[in-house]
Amino acid sequence: MATTPILSTGYRKTSIARIVLRPGSGKLRVNGKDYKDYFITLLQQKTLMDTFNIGKKDGQFDIKIKVHGGGSSSQLQAVRQGIAKAIVEFDPDSRTTYKTSGLLTRDVRIKERSKAGLRGARKDRQYRKR
Repeated sequence: MATTPILSTGYRKTSIARIVLRPGSGKLRVNGKDYKDYFITLLQQKTLMDTFNIGKKDGQFDIKIKVHGGGSSSQLQAVRQGIAKAIVEFDPDSRTTYKTSGLLTRDVRIKERSKAGLRGARKDRQYRKR
Protein backbone atom coordinates (compact mmCIF):
# COMPACT_ATOMS: atom_id res chain seq x y z
CA MET A 1 0.00 0.00 0.00
CA ALA A 2 1.32 3.40 -0.99
CA THR A 3 1.22 6.06 1.71
CA THR A 4 2.37 8.89 -0.52
CA PRO A 5 -0.25 10.39 -2.85
CA ILE A 6 -0.31 9.16 -6.43
CA LEU A 7 -0.34 11.90 -9.08
CA SER A 8 -1.85 11.34 -12.50
CA THR A 9 -3.08 13.30 -15.51
CA GLY A 10 -5.94 12.68 -17.93
CA TYR A 11 -6.56 14.35 -21.29
CA ARG A 12 -9.48 14.71 -23.72
CA LYS A 13 -9.79 17.34 -26.47
CA THR A 14 -8.60 20.53 -24.72
CA SER A 15 -9.43 19.33 -21.20
CA ILE A 16 -6.68 18.48 -18.73
CA ALA A 17 -7.42 16.77 -15.42
CA ARG A 18 -4.83 16.51 -12.64
CA ILE A 19 -5.54 13.74 -10.13
CA VAL A 20 -4.23 13.29 -6.58
CA LEU A 21 -5.18 9.83 -5.27
CA ARG A 22 -4.74 8.66 -1.66
CA PRO A 23 -6.11 5.58 0.11
CA GLY A 24 -9.12 6.72 2.12
CA SER A 25 -12.85 6.66 2.62
CA GLY A 26 -14.12 7.56 -0.86
CA LYS A 27 -14.24 11.38 -0.94
CA LEU A 28 -14.20 12.81 -4.45
CA ARG A 29 -13.55 16.55 -4.92
CA VAL A 30 -13.47 18.29 -8.31
CA ASN A 31 -12.10 21.87 -8.36
CA GLY A 32 -12.84 22.22 -4.64
CA LYS A 33 -16.46 21.01 -4.95
CA ASP A 34 -18.08 17.65 -4.34
CA TYR A 35 -18.27 15.71 -7.61
CA LYS A 36 -22.10 15.83 -7.50
CA ASP A 37 -21.98 19.64 -7.46
CA TYR A 38 -19.49 19.79 -10.34
CA PHE A 39 -20.91 17.09 -12.62
CA ILE A 40 -24.59 17.93 -12.26
CA THR A 41 -26.41 15.36 -14.39
CA LEU A 42 -27.03 11.85 -13.10
CA LEU A 43 -25.56 10.37 -16.28
CA GLN A 44 -22.26 12.20 -15.70
CA GLN A 45 -22.19 11.11 -12.06
CA LYS A 46 -22.90 7.49 -13.00
CA THR A 47 -20.25 7.57 -15.73
CA LEU A 48 -17.69 8.88 -13.25
CA MET A 49 -18.54 6.27 -10.62
CA ASP A 50 -18.39 3.49 -13.25
CA THR A 51 -14.65 4.15 -13.34
CA PHE A 52 -14.45 2.69 -9.83
CA ASN A 53 -17.04 -0.04 -10.45
CA ILE A 54 -15.01 -1.45 -13.37
CA GLY A 55 -12.04 -2.19 -11.12
CA LYS A 56 -14.14 -2.87 -7.98
CA LYS A 57 -12.46 0.01 -6.14
CA ASP A 58 -15.55 1.73 -4.65
CA GLY A 59 -14.87 3.85 -1.56
CA GLN A 60 -11.19 2.94 -1.28
CA PHE A 61 -9.64 6.26 -2.29
CA ASP A 62 -9.84 9.96 -1.48
CA ILE A 63 -9.36 11.83 -4.73
CA LYS A 64 -8.69 15.51 -5.42
CA ILE A 65 -9.16 16.62 -9.01
CA LYS A 66 -8.27 19.88 -10.75
CA VAL A 67 -9.70 20.08 -14.25
CA HIS A 68 -9.79 22.89 -16.80
CA GLY A 69 -10.39 23.47 -20.49
CA GLY A 70 -13.03 22.11 -22.83
CA GLY A 71 -16.64 21.38 -21.95
CA SER A 72 -18.18 19.30 -19.20
CA SER A 73 -18.24 16.12 -21.29
CA SER A 74 -14.57 16.27 -22.28
CA GLN A 75 -13.66 17.21 -18.70
CA LEU A 76 -15.48 14.10 -17.49
CA GLN A 77 -13.58 11.89 -19.95
CA ALA A 78 -10.27 13.47 -18.90
CA VAL A 79 -11.10 12.85 -15.23
CA ARG A 80 -12.00 9.21 -15.95
CA GLN A 81 -8.72 8.60 -17.75
CA GLY A 82 -6.71 10.26 -14.96
CA ILE A 83 -8.44 8.25 -12.23
CA ALA A 84 -7.92 5.00 -14.14
CA LYS A 85 -4.22 5.76 -14.63
CA ALA A 86 -3.82 6.57 -10.93
CA ILE A 87 -5.58 3.37 -9.83
CA VAL A 88 -3.39 1.30 -12.15
CA GLU A 89 -0.30 2.94 -10.66
CA PHE A 90 -1.62 2.10 -7.18
CA ASP A 91 -2.63 -1.47 -8.11
CA PRO A 92 -0.84 -2.79 -11.24
CA ASP A 93 -2.98 -5.98 -11.22
CA SER A 94 -6.00 -3.94 -12.32
CA ARG A 95 -4.27 -2.79 -15.53
CA THR A 96 -5.87 -5.42 -17.80
CA THR A 97 -9.34 -4.54 -16.52
CA TYR A 98 -8.94 -0.85 -17.26
CA LYS A 99 -7.08 -1.47 -20.53
CA THR A 100 -9.87 -3.68 -21.95
CA SER A 101 -12.50 -1.10 -20.98
CA GLY A 102 -10.52 1.58 -22.91
CA LEU A 103 -9.98 3.97 -20.01
CA LEU A 104 -6.19 4.05 -20.29
CA THR A 105 -6.18 5.04 -23.96
CA ARG A 106 -6.06 8.73 -24.81
CA ASP A 107 -8.71 9.82 -27.31
CA VAL A 108 -6.66 12.09 -29.59
CA ARG A 109 -9.55 13.50 -31.60
CA ILE A 110 -9.59 17.29 -31.42
CA LYS A 111 -11.28 20.01 -33.45
CA GLU A 112 -9.68 20.44 -36.86
CA ARG A 113 -8.38 23.91 -37.66
CA SER A 114 -10.14 26.16 -40.15
CA LYS A 115 -8.40 26.42 -43.53
CA ALA A 116 -7.95 29.62 -45.53
CA GLY A 117 -10.55 30.11 -48.26
CA LEU A 118 -12.98 27.56 -46.79
CA ARG A 119 -16.00 28.08 -44.57
CA GLY A 120 -14.65 25.82 -41.82
CA ALA A 121 -12.20 22.98 -41.64
CA ARG A 122 -13.50 21.27 -44.80
CA LYS A 123 -16.63 22.94 -46.16
CA ASP A 124 -15.99 24.70 -49.45
CA ARG A 125 -18.16 27.37 -51.06
CA GLN A 126 -20.99 26.15 -53.26
CA TYR A 127 -20.09 25.36 -56.85
CA ARG A 128 -21.97 27.35 -59.54
CA LYS A 129 -21.98 26.05 -63.08
CA ARG A 130 -23.71 29.11 -64.65
